[in-house]
Amino acid sequence: MASTPNIPMHPPAALGVDLGGTKIEAIVLDAHGHTCWRVRIATPAGDYDATLDAVAALVARAEADLGWRAPRVGVGTPGTATHAGLIKNANSTCLNGRPLQADLAARLGCPVRLANDANCLALSEATDGAGAGAPVVFAVILGTGVGAGIVVDGRVLGGPNGLAGEWGHNPLPWATPAEHKGHRCYCGQHGCIETWLSGPALAADHLAQTGDVLTAQQVAERATLGDAACEATIERYESRLARSLAHVINLLDPDVIVLGGGLSQIDRLFDRVPRLWGAHVFSGGLHDPVRTVLARSVHGDSSGVRGAAWLWRER
Repeated sequence: MASTPNIPMHPPAALGVDLGGTKIEAIVLDAHGHTCWRVRIATPAGDYDATLDAVAALVARAEADLGWRAPRVGVGTPGTATHAGLIKNANSTCLNGRPLQADLAARLGCPVRLANDANCLALSEATDGAGAGAPVVFAVILGTGVGAGIVVDGRVLGGPNGLAGEWGHNPLPWATPAEHKGHRCYCGQHGCIETWLSGPALAADHLAQTGDVLTAQQVAERATLGDAACEATIERYESRLARSLAHVINLLDPDVIVLGGGLSQIDRLFDRVPRLWGAHVFSGGLHDPVRTVLARSVHGDSSGVRGAAWLWRER
């Protein structure tokens, strides 16, 4: 798969690994955030030991190519670790119940720090992305699922249960009568934000309203071309996203909300959603406008692996 080793502008400083369900990506950054080395490989499907081997091989390859020994490694994972160090809630189910951090540290022979992929997105964008320098950054993944991470003063907020930012598994706020029943979520609840705002959820909403089978991307593209039914679907999506983010503003009052994931490529969200969320933000209005900034992730699909690399340099 993809390989982009570079001649370092400055000495290598940080190595990160993004452990995804279909790909594993590793990156080496210098102290200024420039990419020294980057390689992506396929994830061994459903094989825990092979996954450990693959990560170890990537780290060894980076060290050999750069003539450098990584003093520590950051790893972004699906799911999160319990206090006992076991992975939970990972859609890569072979990781669940496993002591991933301890096993990787043993394989690599160096300290390993783990964070979930949404937290890595948030840390990446708060360090040198769309939220650089902001005291509080809330970073959202809008993709196959819906997750989020929170960074406060340069540090990931995890929480005692490792659940900070699990925004997608709260109910859709200010639901309309048509939304009250909601949809069943894999977490066991009904009406979770994820069941309304993920890419599959947008496509399912369009199917339910029109009978047309389209992907979320196709709906967005056809709305741009003037398709009235697709326009209506995108408007419903914008309303739900605005209400959901207004809820976040009322709870957390972040300086910047960063959108990542495939649906963040819908350009109109960045104009329309802030116009809509003021109606639901406490005290928001013409005389007290909402000052939270909505921005697209600067590093795109590289944010996860970059955030993993930055895990050891949190302020």
